Amino acid sequence: MRDLRRNAHGTPDRAAIVCGDETWSYAALEATSNRMAAVLRSLGAVRGDHVASLIGNRAEAVALGWAAWRSGVYLTPMPTGLTVRELHYLVEDCDAKVVVADAILADVAVELPALSRTEISWLSLRGPIPGFVAMETLLSQASPKSRADETPGALMVYTSGTTGAPKGVFRPLLPADYRGTPPFAKDLLSLFGLDDANVRYLSTAPLYHAAPLRFALAVTAGGGTVYVMERFDADEALRLLEQHAITHSQWVPAMFQRLLDLPVERRAAFAAPAHRSAIHGAAPCPAPVKKSMIEWWGPIVREYYSGSEGVGLTLIDSTEALTHPGSVGRAHKGILHVTDEAGHLLPAGVTGLVYFSGVASFAYYKAPEKTAARTLPHGWQTFGDVGHVNEDGYLYLTDRQDDMIISGGVNVYPQEIEAAILSVKGVWDCAVVGVPDERFGERPVAFVVPARGTATSGPDTLIASVRSHCESHLGRIKRPSDFRVVESLPRSPTGKLLRRRLREWLAQPDRPAS
Repeated sequence: MRDLRRNAHGTPDRAAIVCGDETWSYAALEATSNRMAAVLRSLGAVRGDHVASLIGNRAEAVALGWAAWRSGVYLTPMPTGLTVRELHYLVEDCDAKVVVADAILADVAVELPALSRTEISWLSLRGPIPGFVAMETLLSQASPKSRADETPGALMVYTSGTTGAPKGVFRPLLPADYRGTPPFAKDLLSLFGLDDANVRYLSTAPLYHAAPLRFALAVTAGGGTVYVMERFDADEALRLLEQHAITHSQWVPAMFQRLLDLPVERRAAFAAPAHRSAIHGAAPCPAPVKKSMIEWWGPIVREYYSGSEGVGLTLIDSTEALTHPGSVGRAHKGILHVTDEAGHLLPAGVTGLVYFSGVASFAYYKAPEKTAARTLPHGWQTFGDVGHVNEDGYLYLTDRQDDMIISGGVNVYPQEIEAAILSVKGVWDCAVVGVPDERFGERPVAFVVPARGTATSGPDTLIASVRSHCESHLGRIKRPSDFRVVESLPRSPTGKLLRRRLREWLAQPDRPAS
């Protein structure tokens, strides 16, 4: 069994979490999580109840994860960049009995109690929030010791909501007498080599997201040290890799792009010999970006494909990525299947819906119809992605099912168009969305981000090159009817492209177009 308690007893003084100038030992993390669990119990939270948190990248976010685990409750971390309306939706939808909010986010948190149910307990961290009880006061009165009657809780994260309202990913709690390694850590420990006290892991993304929080919890279950960035900065990330001899790190493709955009001299001076595993996921990584990162950092780049629903996972290392460009790898958790819309298996090389089996099923909380839309009658479940598997078992994602464009009755996949545009010299990033069209039903529109220095030749020249390339490499129905040059694409803090924002941009007549 690997968990926080084992490490706190065996190596209490070892650093568990480093965030800026603040370091928490394993003893401190254990004591705080025990105190938090006691506070939740004192507020009436019982096995199966739900707790929501609104916490920045602080050690308390990890401590609360462990507190939920040993309290038998579900923890829902809420994104810190949401509006009051969006946060209120999550608080109500997850049936939160307790809400813990970081005082640095008081401007939005303060409005929530007036909008929500009266039986919710509202707690503030690291400062006051009007209408909230200071959690530090309650923590000072709580016991730092564990209890013998603890029962396992769980995370209930919400999907990113890139295609609609976020959905809570729900699984039944483990038996009350379970005493093994927590499920949120177990597979990560073995898949990514985190089961080692010598691991020094750099957490670059928001801890409210499923993968960063699970990785941080897994590292503290394995006995290593988590270095948390309060917010991502490319140059600062390189400094941390060098200064702290980081062994493992996690990224999203948008971060790779920002790293590659650093001055040539900074990149050339970078040296981090201890860095042996650069893990990335959350969003598709353009093959040229990945190739550039491998050329710079060496064969330490590993990509995983998974999602909040946890129905399966694929992995691909650097060597495989160079010989299978564009693939997200082979299945390492669950059994991979590609089917047609009726659920019939498709042969290798044929594009269809990507499903997994062999993993405990999930349900969307209080949304059986949405669960059914992601589940086949025989139990296979999907993240909602479209793709194909080659004869060697490598998965290639084509697109999100919800992002598919139907033009003239033909399925058009934005990622196929984006891949073609990204191969044009002078294009740094791009995205394609479908818009209504009277003749064809929908038509694709492309947003193009020029590479640094390209703007000097003017956007018209770049778009002319992109248009010409699309005409040569894409069928007529797939060619974008319109091109928009933009400085950057709207992405979530975890790197996911927000296509709905692009559709909103199209309604703004002052957006530059070509």
